[in-house]
Amino acid sequence: MPNWWAPTAPGPSRHNRAGPPPRESVGPSPHGSKTVTAEIDDLVQEAFFRAFSKLETWREEASFRSWLLRIGGNLLKDQVRRRRGVVAVPIEDHDVTDGSDPAGEVRANEMEERLVDALGRLPRLQREVFVMRVQQGLEYSEICDALGTTPGAARVHYHHAVKRLKESVQ
Repeated sequence: MPNWWAPTAPGPSRHNRAGPPPRESVGPSPHGSKTVTAEIDDLVQEAFFRAFSKLETWREEASFRSWLLRIGGNLLKDQVRRRRGVVAVPIEDHDVTDGSDPAGEVRANEMEERLVDALGRLPRLQREVFVMRVQQGLEYSEICDALGTTPGAARVHYHHAVKRLKESVQ
């Protein structure tokens, strides 16, 4: 989900009603001619389309958000399977070195390669829990709903993922 979808500070409105920020292309995807932004938009649109078309299957004891996240997660898994496991990990602007320290840039590039490699080697559930917790900021209860596991198992997967990632970058 885009960052503008995330809950805002507690108050009368749970979501940012201002809408998405202006979109910029993040460049061509390593998997084809579409931009990464366009691929994400396609996945989000498909997730909402499937949710709407299968709305009668939503069980009200689970939150709508976790149900929608599960649909999106399944679509993403299908896309990864079609690409035979090739995953591109974007880097935020604040993670990029400024170029004034060539040795620092080399170290940063090496660290990035080790981290991307380590993320790719994590078992599927550990990787998914880690990304949902760190990148999306989800609580364990939301993660377990989206992945069909228990909060305790989600915590264990997260702990093991962090441990493996720390070991691989040291």
